[in-house]
Amino acid sequence: MTERDAILGFVVAFFVAVALTPLTARLGRRVGAVDQPRERGLSENPTPLLGGLAILAAVLVASLIFLDPWAGPDEKIRGILAGAIVITLVGALDDRFDLPPVIKFIGQIIAATIPVLAGIEVANITLPFVGAVDLGAAGAPLTVLGIVFVINVVNFSDGVDGLAAGVCAISAVAFSIIAFDLGRGSAAVLAAIVAGSAAGFLVFNFHPAKVFMGDAGSNLLGLLLGCVAVEGAVKTQVVLALVFPLLVLAVPFLDTTFVVLKRLKYGRPVYVADQSHFHHRMNRIGFSQRKTVLYLYAWTILIAGFAVALRFVPYSNHSGELHIGWALVMFAAGLVVLAASVYLIYVLEILKFRRLRERRLRGVDPQLSEDELARDVVTKLETGQFDVVDLDQGDSS
Repeated sequence: MTERDAILGFVVAFFVAVALTPLTARLGRRVGAVDQPRERGLSENPTPLLGGLAILAAVLVASLIFLDPWAGPDEKIRGILAGAIVITLVGALDDRFDLPPVIKFIGQIIAATIPVLAGIEVANITLPFVGAVDLGAAGAPLTVLGIVFVINVVNFSDGVDGLAAGVCAISAVAFSIIAFDLGRGSAAVLAAIVAGSAAGFLVFNFHPAKVFMGDAGSNLLGLLLGCVAVEGAVKTQVVLALVFPLLVLAVPFLDTTFVVLKRLKYGRPVYVADQSHFHHRMNRIGFSQRKTVLYLYAWTILIAGFAVALRFVPYSNHSGELHIGWALVMFAAGLVVLAASVYLIYVLEILKFRRLRERRLRGVDPQLSEDELARDVVTKLETGQFDVVDLDQGDSS
């Protein structure tokens, strides 16, 4: 598998997704798979689901052309595609009938088990200062759980027009580059195909979205990214193998961790949707959907770019000895990524909110003390409940 295969696979998947997404939107309306505006969501109009079917079709078509899964004894690609079909079916049923959480989870387990049985398994990992660690019999079940975790990370992030599709497309491109460099051609081409499929769907999903991918799409992209991460990076004998997926998917990982901890803190079920995600909180302090998504895209590109740089910048040799000049470059790049992350999480979400909140409260009570203002801001941030603020006017809307 070559870079040419990856580029052509991306292009074919993109155009298949562009051609089929409007058809899946019509199907969603016809069968009643339509997302209605809800308090926890940001959509304002009923929007058809099942866009994930177009993503699946694009992945299958491009894979049949450029990966030829039926040739040769290697069952891995066949296993990934079979798992993709199963998880998309489970997601589509959930989009239409709103399945109970336990049924969805069982479906995710089954779908993730299929590629693992086909050989997408982490049998050992290489840790810094420790070396190779053999997982033994625990490798298969841990891989299944890891893939299911990625499925739910992507699913949790699918809450605003274009976010999940864009983040997954960016992440898949990064995985493709890393996998090629690690000599994992099939995984690299598949990652490029996933990126093309997500990007093609994004044509109709960017705000204002004409169609949603639904659980059919978010679960599918999560499974595919999980399998690509395992086969393209984690299975390699590279010290940073575990770091690559964590960095590439850092934005949805951080969002999911934040949301889950918030729900646990306040005794809410983990699987019950709420408005604690980054995109909800940014929207409540006045960011439009487009600006919110573009900021999160930029954050994803920055972190994914750093992950790719870790693979290509020669900051150390094969013996682990640092090249001081390049190591300083990577250290500086890491500081830039960290600073940008702090800016997005802290400045955009907290300091700007504090300024706008202060303006509003002082309009109501000019004698408000700094301590009273600080307590109000802390309470709002702790509970995650904000007033909607107009950034131009500074008052609630």
